[in-house]
Amino acid sequence: MGVEEKLPAGVLLSTVEGLAGYMRKASLWPATFGLACCAIEMMTTGAPRYDAARFGMEVFRASPRQADLMIVAGRVSQKMAPVLRQIYDQMPNPKWVLAMGVCASSGGMFNNYAVVQGVDHVVPVDMYLPGCPPRPEMLLDAFLKLHEDIKAAKLGSNRKALEAEQEQAALEAAPTLEMKGLLR
Repeated sequence: MGVEEKLPAGVLLSTVEGLAGYMRKASLWPATFGLACCAIEMMTTGAPRYDAARFGMEVFRASPRQADLMIVAGRVSQKMAPVLRQIYDQMPNPKWVLAMGVCASSGGMFNNYAVVQGVDHVVPVDMYLPGCPPRPEMLLDAFLKLHEDIKAAKLGSNRKALEAEQEQAALEAAPTLEMKGLLR
């Protein structure tokens, strides 16, 4: 009961974007950027019990030039923010960022001058993972959701047009400080 039995006459039709998305989602190489207690949960996800290798992510890269997914696990201090940005800039395109834990997402309980109140002030974040610390199952779920986003991503001029549209929408959006009532 293989794929060849399901296809009519052994022909499969797809788009280049569809094939590239399928290949990209199955070959993410995460860069390790563990800063606090969330890093322990991130390391556990790569262990045999949870086995991130099932999703093509068995090798956590120490070099940013070999990684395309940055998992920011833990709080980011003001001194660490430029280093985080430098590592992000060294990663090849396309690249994705996952903010793991409430400290990376919003500063968490550390509401002071020394901790960045959300890593999205330093690098663009593609997925936020809540929790203190989030369980390995939650990280695996975030991987699967990120895989779906990557699989549906556009290529070439379509991608550039989408990025330009999103950038324009972000520039026209009202600042959070000016919003009134419930923020949704």
